[in-house]
Amino acid sequence: MEPSPKITPDSIRGAKARGERIAALTAYDYPTARLLDEAGVPLILVGDSLGMVVLGYPDTTQVTLAEMRHHVAAVARAKPRALVVADLSYHTYETAQNAVANAHVLTQAGAEAVKLEGGVAVVPEIKALREAGIAVMGHVGMLPQHVKEDGGYKVKGRSAEQKEQLMADALAVEEAGVFALVLELVEPEFAGEITSRVKIPTIGIGSGKHCDGQILVTHDLVGAFPWFRPKFAVAKADVAGAIRAAATEFVKEVENRS
Repeated sequence: MEPSPKITPDSIRGAKARGERIAALTAYDYPTARLLDEAGVPLILVGDSLGMVVLGYPDTTQVTLAEMRHHVAAVARAKPRALVVADLSYHTYETAQNAVANAHVLTQAGAEAVKLEGGVAVVPEIKALREAGIAVMGHVGMLPQHVKEDGGYKVKGRSAEQKEQLMADALAVEEAGVFALVLELVEPEFAGEITSRVKIPTIGIGSGKHCDGQILVTHDLVGAFPWFRPKFAVAKADVAGAIRAAATEFVKEVENRS
């Protein structure tokens, strides 16, 4: 039996026309990337969410490009069939020139596409990345890198003004050349409207069932970060509990010389 072909940005872009749903998860290290790939996950995101669930930062704004590069390289060593996408971290795409330069850092580490947050405002950066031959995933709605300005993680698309801006953002980044679009914390019915308007796949996180796919932070999915879990994330396992139990048993065995 021949191995399945490598998943590419074009594969993901075409999923919508084929009627295929996209299940995406995050990975920040080699073993997780291998496990997700063995499970058949088609898109692995090395997200700047690693700042919170791996590095202990309060949000994503403190994650550096060097930290992203380190984790991208670890994931890429798994050589997954899945498409490996990496987040451009905070303040790394303020101009088209540094967006391209910093994206090259991540692609040289093994990323096969990059993701950046924003709509109309980042169209020049998206176009520059595409001209440089770098595949780009978009991200609109709640933007974690702007959590401080927003005063927290808030659902977007409830007011007429927000809906108008979100639709404009989605259409603008599609036109600029992104192959897929993350919709984060977008009011679910309006997320469905965006999904029906754009030709590229939408991948929701906390945006309801009407998107073309869903993405979660793997730590939330498997219960590996018990101190905080978003309301929309349902844990399918209790990894934190298993680690605590195993470590507790080990401590007892050592103390009892068993």
